[in-house]
Amino acid sequence: MITNPQPQKMSIEQYLDWEPLQDYRYEYVNGEVFAMTGGTIPHNDIALNLYRALYPHLRPRGCRINVADVKVQVSFESLYYYPDVDDELPIATILSY
Repeated sequence: MITNPQPQKMSIEQYLDWEPLQDYRYEYVNGEVFAMTGGTIPHNDIALNLYRALYPHLRPRGCRINVADVKVQVSFESLYYYPDVDDELPIATILSY
């Protein structure tokens, strides 16, 4: 697959259409995209240790825990990241706050 050139600025919609066509993952922040670097074995170990520590506390509460390779929208306005570990609260939990 040929990688398309990285645009200078783009909308969220343009990013969501453009990024799956790339050979690498990109994060989106306020109209700009940033290439993600590859991880290291120690970095991966840290993420897995964090996952193992969080899982028994969050899963019984209905939270879903993801490790890497999951695109997360931080706010409805603009941010998309690929965090090392993230949790998703069930909708009932979100509505109770």
